[in-house]
Amino acid sequence: MNFFSRVTSVSALALALALAGCSAQSASTTAETSSSSSPAANSVVTGGTTAELASSIAESTHFDADDLSWDAAKETAVTLADGGTATSGTNADAVSVEANTVTITAGGTYRVSGTLGDGSLVVAAGEEDVVRIILDNTAITSSSGPAVDVLSANEVLLFLEDGTSNTLSDAATYADTGTDAANAAVYSLADLTIAGSGSLSVNGNYDDGIVTKDGLVLASGNVTVKAADDGIKGKDYTVLLDGSYTVMAGGDGIKSTNDTEADRGWLLVAGGTLNVAAGDDGIKAATTLTISDGTATVSKSEEGLEAPHIAISGGTVTVTSNDDGINAAGGSTSTSDSAAGTADTGAGAGQDAPQGGMGGGMGGGMGGGGGMDTVGDFSVDISGGTVTINAEGDGLDSNGNATISGGTVVVNGPTSSGNGALDVNGELAVTGGTIAAAGSAGMVVTPSATSTQTGLQISFDSPVAAGTAVHITDSSGAVVATFVATKQTSSIVFSSADLTAGEQYTVLTGGTADVQAGLGTGSTTGATEVTTATAGEYTTGGGPGMR
Repeated sequence: MNFFSRVTSVSALALALALAGCSAQSASTTAETSSSSSPAANSVVTGGTTAELASSIAESTHFDADDLSWDAAKETAVTLADGGTATSGTNADAVSVEANTVTITAGGTYRVSGTLGDGSLVVAAGEEDVVRIILDNTAITSSSGPAVDVLSANEVLLFLEDGTSNTLSDAATYADTGTDAANAAVYSLADLTIAGSGSLSVNGNYDDGIVTKDGLVLASGNVTVKAADDGIKGKDYTVLLDGSYTVMAGGDGIKSTNDTEADRGWLLVAGGTLNVAAGDDGIKAATTLTISDGTATVSKSEEGLEAPHIAISGGTVTVTSNDDGINAAGGSTSTSDSAAGTADTGAGAGQDAPQGGMGGGMGGGMGGGGGMDTVGDFSVDISGGTVTINAEGDGLDSNGNATISGGTVVVNGPTSSGNGALDVNGELAVTGGTIAAAGSAGMVVTPSATSTQTGLQISFDSPVAAGTAVHITDSSGAVVATFVATKQTSSIVFSSADLTAGEQYTVLTGGTADVQAGLGTGSTTGATEVTTATAGEYTTGGGPGMR
């Protein structure tokens, strides 16, 4: 098992790195170079002390607390002005100005302020150089390409000075549109870090907002990205440690893209606040997407979270999608057919699983998972946190297996019977946590026989209107749970440690609830009994999955 499926508790580390770095920014002196290549991500350990965690994640990305420490006396001042950019300080001779293109050619710390109405900031430093750029009320707009273009360096830090507002905007059309040409307002061929407590607005008018062809760490900052296509994109990894990031993108919101190298292409949200509104996928990873802390909200998307492997161990996750809410799909290393026992290899083998079989995750004797659909090398693993999904397609969808062992999962799934609140090709193992998955009656998936926590499958003779309180009561009449769906509901799959296998529960609608949507408590006064269900007894679901 590698890092991607093991990271569960780096939030303390994330905060320690961000706060320690910020508090020491002007108090210490650090070298202006660092080691070149990051080791494989599976070297990260997630237990031990905060110091051990900090050391571990520092080894697995380019970022550590030293990146946020420097000697203020050695800063180089770069004051931008159309036709009159001026430089002074330690590395002033490493800054060249040609027209309104300002180029940094050596490692060091550069405090950049002022405005370029039509220009760019270029980094062309040595491959071992660390370049720190302090944005201190900086505004750069380009009419021909990126606002910030990193051509070469070991790593680059964009530090947002406390109390400042900064804006970086690229051109609507680019002079260079070649295959390997830059395509983002902030574009980097080196490892990139964004930190500081100031604010930054990035306008990707041509294509993307922030892009690095290496690793990306979002350590802190108040950042807003608007992009014609993808909002924020790292290649080897994308990590959010702290800060507030708002992304409005015509394409994908935030993602990592490297699907060709082992232990690369992962995305980690370990803290901070992330808000995404995307025309395509909200939060996406080429290999594994992990959320261990913080708040991640996808308010608009086609598919909310997507990666071959998705692990949620903490934090608050809220997803709204036109298609699948959480979708374990994409490139795959191997797949196997659960019925025929056949195996396939190759990228994407599980993504285009044949349709028309019995459907992954039919209920009843099939135990919820293990239908006739192909079971790919994909997984959803939820062990903590709070997850709320509002999906027009499948709510929680895995083209492989899924495990829920902790946390709270609420799914407001589809009203169409062609999709389901839960859709799992293989096993849906429920060993803990609380699940309330509401949706249509045609594609019901229930916990598999491997589950150690029991559950209820509730079917309604007629759909329950949106906003109606649904109460589950035990034999004494005590309310076990109250659920309020955001849309019309024909079925609910509910699992909780408060249920006892073999016991019969009564389901009522109406009364009152202490929540407007989701799970909570309520009163059955004035409610109407509509059905009963026995914990652990699941009936057959509706048909083939629509992936």
